[in-house]
Amino acid sequence: MSQSQVCIVLSAMQRWARHVSCILFTALLGLSLQAATVHAEPVIVTISGMTSKTATGDLNLTLSEFEAIGMQELETSTPWHKEKTRFSGVSGSKLSAYLKVTGKNVKARALNDYEIVMPASDLLIEGFIFATRIDGKPMSVREKGPIFVLYPFDQNPELTNEVIFGRSIWQLRALHFGQ
Repeated sequence: MSQSQVCIVLSAMQRWARHVSCILFTALLGLSLQAATVHAEPVIVTISGMTSKTATGDLNLTLSEFEAIGMQELETSTPWHKEKTRFSGVSGSKLSAYLKVTGKNVKARALNDYEIVMPASDLLIEGFIFATRIDGKPMSVREKGPIFVLYPFDQNPELTNEVIFGRSIWQLRALHFGQ
């Protein structure tokens, strides 16, 4: 092969390498933009502990992922609202079924690190919800969101006591299922 033929081959190889590099860069850029889009919504709750969904690690859910588990409405009076209020959120029983909970207790942690422990069986109380909306709108931190643990106080007067009020944690950010 002559020197001019070698130069032509090298030039072609350089063009091919630039072309392949451009294609790879474009593909990687597209993947990173897609990943950024997928995670554009912030995680609002982290779930860990004794459930089938957390056997391999923590489960981090965005608002839309959390609400997709199964919404329920609850209209009730609370000690923290002036009048009966309409809440909607994830049903405790649907969350329990979705996670396949095996733990007996739930440790709930708020944004300010306040923690409570409640029996996992509380999630099965009819009307129990993890409220994410108030009057149909997402709950802000100022309104006790993004998640507010609510019991059906008006529907079950036995739940109107200091123990249950203490379990009604607001600004929830984490749930851990344990023994």
